[in-house]
Amino acid sequence: MSMRFNYRTANPEAFQSMLKFNQFSEGADIDPKLRELVKIRASQLNGCAFCLDMHTKDARKIGESEQRIYLLNAWRETSLYTGAEKAALALTEAVTRIGDRGVPEEVYEQVRSQFSEKQIIDLIMIINVINSWNRLAVAVHMGPGEL
Repeated sequence: MSMRFNYRTANPEAFQSMLKFNQFSEGADIDPKLRELVKIRASQLNGCAFCLDMHTKDARKIGESEQRIYLLNAWRETSLYTGAEKAALALTEAVTRIGDRGVPEEVYEQVRSQFSEKQIIDLIMIINVINSWNRLAVAVHMGPGEL
């Protein structure tokens, strides 16, 4: 599949807006490894090859293990992730698939037990940013390493 067009040059203002949104999320009070796990999980759910390629590489660069990256699709079935990470991943799935069931109370309670209200908003913003990037990349058919 080839890229349909270069969204960066087609609408530089939109691209700059996305970069500002992204910059905010990068300053969030969330562990950088967890931030990358959230991005990878959302990208898996959204089928975004470009973002999966980018964020698995980024996760490795900051010391995330291959095993934890490989098992992210089955995070509920392993003890490799902490309670906080599992809560953030459950929130990632709920927000990414918000049209299915919203954010169920049990997910909210799990997240609330692990994070402050500010951190919960930080997580939601990270999830929103990666979902926006995923939707942009999938819509224009961006493949791994393009641009």
